[in-house]
Amino acid sequence: MKIGIDMMGGDFAPLEAVKGVKAYLKTSSASSLCLIGDKSMLEKLLLEHGIDPTTLFIQHAASVIGMHEHPTKALKEKTDSSIAVGFGLLAANKIDAFLSAGNTGAMLVGTHFSIKPLEGVIRPTISTIIPKVDGKTGILLDVGLNADCKPEQLNQSALMGTIYAQQILGIENPTTGLINVGEEEGKGNQLAQATYPLLKENSSIQFIGNIEGRDILQSKADVMVCDGFTGNIILKMAESIYDIAKQQQIQNAYFDRFNFEDYGGTPILGVAKPVLIGHGISGEKAFLNMLLLAKKMIEKDVMNTLQKALQA
Repeated sequence: MKIGIDMMGGDFAPLEAVKGVKAYLKTSSASSLCLIGDKSMLEKLLLEHGIDPTTLFIQHAASVIGMHEHPTKALKEKTDSSIAVGFGLLAANKIDAFLSAGNTGAMLVGTHFSIKPLEGVIRPTISTIIPKVDGKTGILLDVGLNADCKPEQLNQSALMGTIYAQQILGIENPTTGLINVGEEEGKGNQLAQATYPLLKENSSIQFIGNIEGRDILQSKADVMVCDGFTGNIILKMAESIYDIAKQQQIQNAYFDRFNFEDYGGTPILGVAKPVLIGHGISGEKAFLNMLLLAKKMIEKDVMNTLQKALQA
């Protein structure tokens, strides 16, 4: 197992990335990591934090794609950037997973051009964890990769979300709900109306019907499906709950569960290898949890399980 980590991506990299690596090494071997970035800078920071650089594999990358650079143009022109080098290693099978808190667009474009979608996947999707009020955890997808979706894409998202919930969240028989403006069959826009019968006929998921916005934080459904435009709005609103609680100095265990750092990063589902996208303001805890999630996805062989489910 070899996890590639973009050490230069993110507002607080490479310092927070190094701290995350240090925390990870307390639970896993150094041989499982490939650090991608400015080698001399990384070696200096590793030594400052008590890590022997010679115990880690460091892949030098001379440049960085900025957070506001045009993704496609930057990847084309900055072939020596940490993101471009990382995807090169992933495509060459030199690493088994790749994660970054850098330019999200570059990560999405890099995934599209570097590694193949799983056979049969119409479009890959990205998901996010949703904390439930009863202490359980759900998954919401898509949350921004596909702003406009077709019914067949949402049907595949439901299947991929189900597999992820089983393999990573440990939910044995996850339920699936279609986010809509009403519970009754036949409600919603054309997309929702066309998606409902596909989900209803999908024997690989446990479809419970439509769910409304008020059900998202409740335990009505474990897997919640919608187009990326709707999902991204829900995601950003959920993130604001934690921010508001901190600003108002509200001490609440449930609100604390909305801290994105507890979940690390967002995996792209439907591609051949794990690719995780972190928040631009990721700190030590987020980098640690991204690494742990990548490790778990490799160990559970999530992508191969998804492929088998899609073929079935």
